[in-house]
Amino acid sequence: MKTSYNSDMETSTVDKARQWLNPLYDEQTRTEILRLMKEDPVLLEDSFYRNLDFGTGGLRGVMGVGTNRMNRYTVGMVTQGLANYVKKTYPGPHKAAIAYDCRNQSREFADITARVLAANHFTVYLFDALRPTPELSFAVRKLECHIGVMITASHNPKEYNGYKVYGNDGAQVVAPHDALIIDQVREVTSPDMVSFTGEGGKIIKLGKEMDKAYLDAILSLVNLSPTEINKFKDIKMVYTPLHGTGVHIIPMAMERMGFTNLLRVPEQEVTDGNFPTLVSPNPEEPEALKLAIKRATETGAQLVMATDPDSDRIGVAVRNQDGDMVLLNGNQVAVLLTYYLLEKWNEAGRLKGKEYVVKTIVTTDLIQVLADHYHVECYNVLTGFKYIAQVIHKNEGKKVFICGGEESYGFNVGEFVRDKDAVVSSVLVAEVACWAAGRGKTLYDLLKEVYLRFGFFKERMVSRTLKGKDGMEQIKIIMKSMRENPPQQLLGSPVVLIHDYQRSETVDMVSDLRYRINLPKSDVMQFICADNTVVTVRPSGTEPKIKYYYGVRSKLVSEAAFLETESLVDKKLIALHAAFQK
Repeated sequence: MKTSYNSDMETSTVDKARQWLNPLYDEQTRTEILRLMKEDPVLLEDSFYRNLDFGTGGLRGVMGVGTNRMNRYTVGMVTQGLANYVKKTYPGPHKAAIAYDCRNQSREFADITARVLAANHFTVYLFDALRPTPELSFAVRKLECHIGVMITASHNPKEYNGYKVYGNDGAQVVAPHDALIIDQVREVTSPDMVSFTGEGGKIIKLGKEMDKAYLDAILSLVNLSPTEINKFKDIKMVYTPLHGTGVHIIPMAMERMGFTNLLRVPEQEVTDGNFPTLVSPNPEEPEALKLAIKRATETGAQLVMATDPDSDRIGVAVRNQDGDMVLLNGNQVAVLLTYYLLEKWNEAGRLKGKEYVVKTIVTTDLIQVLADHYHVECYNVLTGFKYIAQVIHKNEGKKVFICGGEESYGFNVGEFVRDKDAVVSSVLVAEVACWAAGRGKTLYDLLKEVYLRFGFFKERMVSRTLKGKDGMEQIKIIMKSMRENPPQQLLGSPVVLIHDYQRSETVDMVSDLRYRINLPKSDVMQFICADNTVVTVRPSGTEPKIKYYYGVRSKLVSEAAFLETESLVDKKLIALHAAFQK
């Protein structure tokens, strides 16, 4: 129901909105603000009550008018702040790379970013059309840029857009640089402090040459089973870009690897920021793969892959023992790829004692078990691929990075790209499928093999959406309550360890000893039970959500017992969530 503006709204919010009625802002913006003041003060407050801030995924928000929205003014002011940071931090001349995805206004925001940086005397490399996030990361390193910007909201709903900032190592910025950027951004308080002209520097377009360099680099990291790939190169696969940036480059990568039977989903080949065939362009959601699975069912394809709009996440579906398509979760995909890489590296004699893998604290502990088995070091980092990239940067020239993965459908191989990469991941999934076929197995069989050898690990993530200012306050209350009143047991198993990443402290509930956590502070609580059950709770850094991660493990006595074991584990995960929410 529409309501009129009333005096109950915070004065600061109203004042901020009135500032946007200045002729400095375009007529369309001013008209929309007047409409909100008259008809929808609740939406007006949400649009202005705060400034967009950097989270684990950079700047991300709903498109629209206001300081809490993605629009040409917030993008311009953030870019000016970013330029000021670079000029204060690095000697010139300065260089930047910019890419964008399929979302509404992504091209506009990329152009604005390019012009503002050029006006600050940057040489700007701007892709000539939409490109994946991992290629932007690669380009930053290849061109020796000081920064990179990717315009994308990744897998968020269509009303969102975002602004990912990359440092000169090709990774999303981490502390202290993120805070320093924010400081500079906050000093840019008005669009009249920004030059949108582009005059002063130059803008250079990037195209097919960078595509080739990127594919040359990432494909040099795979093709570890050339005999099997050649033998099963006609394996039937279905791929969908979900209207996004993978539409051209992933088929190109598959073709270069020699795969000859990649089927497409025509309805989702159209790049469209409205995502007309989807509820949400998120490969974590079963609905997103619905059309691709339908195509696989019709054609008898063995494998389905879907990438999100900026092609950093990948969803996978495989055929089970009954021939039905089943979705793998992000942990299972990461486990299969890690297992394959470690097996092949070990087989080739490439494990020399300096190799390592990386996972996040909410990613399956099965990766740690795999690493231990192959005598490879495993790092555990905070949620967000930028922390995986941070480990790569610190170990550069000292140790050898094999791969890194996270439960949210992100994976990467090697050091060329410093973010999750669904392009190389898609190729690797197809390669692993061929390797499995060479052993008389499917990917589903291969997963069962891992569980039989190393233990049955299963995870579940449940998110709760709490939008707006009230939602943010509610999330704070939930986290505060959890710190003050942590659970003592879960499903009868006592909690033995509590990791509080905001306080950088681990409490051993058995001995009552306390240990320091040597990771950056983050609003995350993690509870470890005596039976190895793990529960992690954290507010999302990119969406108005609080996320609950549940992990359990069991023993798989035989492949024949797989379905029974899986059923028991799934029931435990459901019961665990119910118990934790009481």
